[in-house]
Amino acid sequence: MRKIVVLSMITLDGVIQAPGSPDEDPSGQFPYGGWVAPYGDEVGGRVVQEELSQRVDYLLGRKTFEIWESYWPQNAEVWPGINEGTKYVLSRTLKTSDWKNTVIIENLEAIKNLKNSEGPDIQVWGSSKLVPLLLTNDLVDELRLKIYPVTLGAGKRLLNEGTIPAAFTLTGCLATPSGVIIATYQRAGDVKTGTIGE
Repeated sequence: MRKIVVLSMITLDGVIQAPGSPDEDPSGQFPYGGWVAPYGDEVGGRVVQEELSQRVDYLLGRKTFEIWESYWPQNAEVWPGINEGTKYVLSRTLKTSDWKNTVIIENLEAIKNLKNSEGPDIQVWGSSKLVPLLLTNDLVDELRLKIYPVTLGAGKRLLNEGTIPAAFTLTGCLATPSGVIIATYQRAGDVKTGTIGE
C-alpha cells in the first residue's frame, strides 16, 4: 500500500490559494497571489529542496496539473524528479497530455486502487478541490504543512465541510527564521474526547 502525502502552504486562516505568484490562480478575483514570497529563507528553502529530491509519484487536480504542465517540463533543472515521477491527474474533462509520465484518472475508485497498488509514495500539491475529497474519504496518510504567519480572509481553503473527524500525530516540527511553522502530521486513528482536568 502506498502513502498519500498532502503538502500544502497554508495561511493561519486556512487559505491555500495561489501561494507562488500573483498569476498562479486569480479565480474568484483573489488579490493575494504570491503571499509566501516575503517569508522565504534558507531554512525553508532547505526543506523544499529535500521535498523536491524525494522519489515519489504525484496526484493532482486538473487546475494544479495545468499550471504545472505549462511550467515544469521546461524547468526540470529545479525539480528533476517532476518529469520522472508519474503524474496522476483527477479529471473528467482532461483526456490527454503531452507531458511524459502523465496518467489521467476519473474517479475516487481509481484513487483507492492507486493507493492500494505497489510503488513509491504519492504526493499531493495544491489541488484545492482534490485535497478535501481525499480528507472526506480518509485517504490522507500524512499532512506536511507550511503554516505562514498571515491571514487573508478569503480564498480556497485546505479544510472544508465534509472533512471526517480524524486524529493526527505530530511527527516533525520546526520554525523558520521568517516565522513559518513546518509541521508533519501522520494519520492516527479516531478522535478521542475527554474532560480537561480529570
